[in-house]
Amino acid sequence: MRKLSPLDHLIGQADAFVKVVAGHARSTGRPSPGGDDWPHLEAEDRQLSTRLMRVNHAGEVAAQGLYQGQMLTARNPQIREHLDQASREEGDHLHWCAQRVHELGGHTSLLGPFWYIGSFGLGAVAGLAGDAWSLGFIDETERQVERHLDRHLERLPKSDETSARILEQMKQDEVEHGAHAMAMGGKPPPWPVRNVLMPLTSTVMTRTAYWI
Repeated sequence: MRKLSPLDHLIGQADAFVKVVAGHARSTGRPSPGGDDWPHLEAEDRQLSTRLMRVNHAGEVAAQGLYQGQMLTARNPQIREHLDQASREEGDHLHWCAQRVHELGGHTSLLGPFWYIGSFGLGAVAGLAGDAWSLGFIDETERQVERHLDRHLERLPKSDETSARILEQMKQDEVEHGAHAMAMGGKPPPWPVRNVLMPLTSTVMTRTAYWI
């Protein structure tokens, strides 16, 4: 197998960016856990579900950027392979959320490219800090995403079981990604990163994507 040059990696990253923004991110191809039985939602409930699922879709766009940035700067091929597999599973989440937003008659965030690029930069920096830090960053990210999904499951209209099934499966996958990352030698990121930078970044994205 030919060894990839830095230019090859950059071209690959550009290709991943275009595919994610265009809605064609790589995935494992798992069918949506939401199923085909769409419950009737009143207008107010439909609007709330649409906005919450748009936020989750924006989060999955960011996850794609994060993983691609980490893959670009990862040192260990085994860790790069792990990141690639996790990215494909997150690609499933991306497609599920996009599908659900469209089923609800809404649109995904118009700021998708910005979520991707910002997260790509964070991922690349995490990778440059070292593979152990990068893996720990994954674990902390997934912990925060798990808490975020719990909040959304509480806010979803009770009648929207379709969206709830999607979020429950996403939550299960996130827990597994974090556990696997730590099992591979992840090191928790510093306190300011965990408790200031990451929550602040998440808050900006979620509040903005809720409306735009």
